[in-house]
Amino acid sequence: MVSKNYETHINHKRGQRLMGELGIKAVIRMKKPYYGKKEAYVVSDNYLNRNFVASKPNKKWVTDVTYLIFNGQKLYFSAILDLYNNEIVAYHVSRRNDLKLVIDTLKKAKKKRNVKGILLHSYQGFQYTSRQYNNLIKKYQMKASMSRKGKCWDNACMENFFSHFKTECFYLYSFKTAQEVKDALNQYMRFYNHQRFQKKLNYLSPYQYRTQAA
Repeated sequence: MVSKNYETHINHKRGQRLMGELGIKAVIRMKKPYYGKKEAYVVSDNYLNRNFVASKPNKKWVTDVTYLIFNGQKLYFSAILDLYNNEIVAYHVSRRNDLKLVIDTLKKAKKKRNVKGILLHSYQGFQYTSRQYNNLIKKYQMKASMSRKGKCWDNACMENFFSHFKTECFYLYSFKTAQEVKDALNQYMRFYNHQRFQKKLNYLSPYQYRTQAA
């Protein structure tokens, strides 16, 4: 160990001992933690391009996740909406905002409808850009579309639905348990799809509008 300022030679062990006695510590730049190799992700183009009009059912779907905070707790609400009549095709609630939440929602939609050829639009969340989600999209022969980063209006219809649900249901009550939230959500979904008329749908509910066209 060499001290250039004082032109002296000091054994490194003695230097460490003296620094310890004087309470001197070296300042070392912290290394960034290594979390391992990141999972590959898939980003689709914005094929929807804010064209929120669909001429037939099951042509264009949009999906998203929102959170519901109540009594010091949080639930995540995932939903898929058909742009033809603003009908909620499928939805799922979970304690965790993870890949399983959106996968379960998509699987529910698959059980209800023929999904082949449907354009499914989402934002660029980690769930929607995961390999597993996109492989399922391909398996179902659907086409993925994604909003541009920082452009919330690219998925405005989904945001609009969540706003209606929270204003017309969630914010009106004080929920104590997750089950109370789920019960209220299920009741609202039946009301929204089957009874709540919309001006855009000639003052029919989403279900009435779809069945009338059929």
